[in-house]
Amino acid sequence: MNSAKQISELLKLRKQPVAVKFEKEPPSGVARIDYTSPAGCSYWKLAAEGRTFYTVAEDHYGCPIGAHTHGVKMPAEKAKELEGLIGTMVQLEYLSMEEVPGIPHREEPFQIAIYAPLCEAEFLPDVVLVSGNAKQMMLLAEAAQAAGIISEGSVVGRPTCAAIPAVMQSGHTATNLGCIGNRVYTELADDELYFAFAGFQLDVIVEKLQVIVKANRELEKFHLARVS
Repeated sequence: MNSAKQISELLKLRKQPVAVKFEKEPPSGVARIDYTSPAGCSYWKLAAEGRTFYTVAEDHYGCPIGAHTHGVKMPAEKAKELEGLIGTMVQLEYLSMEEVPGIPHREEPFQIAIYAPLCEAEFLPDVVLVSGNAKQMMLLAEAAQAAGIISEGSVVGRPTCAAIPAVMQSGHTATNLGCIGNRVYTELADDELYFAFAGFQLDVIVEKLQVIVKANRELEKFHLARVS
């Protein structure tokens, strides 16, 4: 069994992990998305449901924040939308202007992004996005810690899409609570969150996850016996 299938089975995930890769040219045999989503994270939902496709820059214009984190060069009117959206968020005290420069974003110009269910991806992902409940993400984080690739940064939420450049730039994992926009567009359940890691880390994470899942089962028995 390959690692992509093992991670879903070991964690008993409700949704498939998503593979994301940035390229310069459209991949052979993969079609472009057939409609423009209001937010780039909506494409995560489609991939988790089993679709493989790619997007181009204009497919990300619907969400100025997401376009920024992905390195999409926006036309003037869309750039003004980003400024206006940030202004609204600051006015609502959702974030401060001091936070804005620190939002992770891709420095490379966006050209193509490929999305696929991890178990069907015929490419090495730049980033793997896993969503699940707190216990599932606990196990995944413990596996990443055992592998020595856990992020030492704080658990964050807004914007969720910033987890992608954060992983690509740091080489470490990222735990993300999911922002309200992402929860609307992806239909992420109230009790679910994200864990993201680099595609090349998949095998070592799954190797450690096998040990961690087994260890937790035994430790659960121990603790349950103490309270019975």
